[in-house]
Amino acid sequence: MVEYSTSDLSRKSGDIIVDALRGPVTITQRGKPRLVLLDIEEYHRLRRNADTRKSHTISTMPGELLEEAEKSLREYEASE
Repeated sequence: MVEYSTSDLSRKSGDIIVDALRGPVTITQRGKPRLVLLDIEEYHRLRRNADTRKSHTISTMPGELLEEAEKSLREYEASE
C-alpha cells in the first residue's frame, strides 16, 4: 500500500489522488497509520460486504432480544 504523511496532503495532493485511484493509500501522522484514502467504488464495495451485526451488553440489549436470549437460556438449562 502506498503511504504518505499528513504533511504530504497539501504538497502532493495530485499524486495522492492518482495513487488512491489505483489502490488504497495510507496517510500517516507522526509515523503511525491514521487514515486510508480509497476509490469510491472500493468504499462502496466494502460497505456492501460489511458485517452489520451488532453486539450488546445486557444493559443495552433491546427488550425483545433480551427476552429471546433469556428464553433460549431457560430452554438450554431445562434440556440438561
